[in-house]
Amino acid sequence: MTLTRRGAGELELLDMPGPSPGPHEVRIHVRACGVCRTDLHLVDDELPDVRVPVVPGHEVIGIVEKIGTDVTLLTQGQRVGVPWLGYACGACRFCERGQENLCINAEFTGYQRNGGYADGLVADERFVFPIPSSYGDAEAAPLMCAGLIGHRSYRMTGLARRLGIYGFGAAAHIVAQVAVFEGREVYAFTSPGDTRAQELARALGATWAGASVEPSPVELDAAIIFAPVGALVPEALSHVSAGGTVVCAGIHMSDIPAFPYRLLWGERTVRSVANLTRRDAADFLDLASRVRIRTHVREYDLTRANEALSDLRSGRVTGAAVLIT
Repeated sequence: MTLTRRGAGELELLDMPGPSPGPHEVRIHVRACGVCRTDLHLVDDELPDVRVPVVPGHEVIGIVEKIGTDVTLLTQGQRVGVPWLGYACGACRFCERGQENLCINAEFTGYQRNGGYADGLVADERFVFPIPSSYGDAEAAPLMCAGLIGHRSYRMTGLARRLGIYGFGAAAHIVAQVAVFEGREVYAFTSPGDTRAQELARALGATWAGASVEPSPVELDAAIIFAPVGALVPEALSHVSAGGTVVCAGIHMSDIPAFPYRLLWGERTVRSVANLTRRDAADFLDLASRVRIRTHVREYDLTRANEALSDLRSGRVTGAAVLIT
């Protein structure tokens, strides 16, 4: 059973034969797949060059059920996760300088490669990772993108003691726990009126939680923007101190409006996060094995994927949505 995007807006349920792995690939029986906002952008035709049909999903947890002839890194029966980055060439100028996340020949799971909204998928063995046994399938799924991309974004804030987080969804609720564990102060900015997200932020240790239209109660050292709203960039800059950083963590964002230079002056930085590397995955999953991260998930049967996407689109998901096969 596979959910495939054939046109903009919705997915179609199909019965398709199980994919066969190539020499350096494994076939994975999917147990759970997180529903990421990037999936929503893909389904809503907000990403460039989306091929159709395509199977979305890049927060995959499953079991290796068949290995290719030349696979050496994984074994049959192993529980693994598959993230957004599904292939990098290793030979382009970005790969050669350790930036495989910017590989010009990259392929992404659920975008150029069929993903996890299905009973099974095939994946390049190099981009498949063992999952800590302390996490169940559903609670592990958000770690594979919300956790990985969130942690890469978090590291870009340096040693910020007072961290602002704009958009308190799947990635933010993971990052907040890591930041609190490391002794940072977290200030969570949510959509106006989203009291459930604010309550979750406080429950996870945030120092303060309020609406994104409210002024920050303190001057921030850095901020991460997870919400795909360009207007939040100057808003966050207005609350970040000199020398601070604003990190834009999404693959898609609405246009950033013009803003006065004084908001950027003082050696403030605005930067984006693009994708992830295998090193990101290894580092974060090692961290997750040592720091028990509580992922708050809402489970849906695979056949209810359109409902899950609709709930995410409408802001009805607190934490992360996860499809169960």
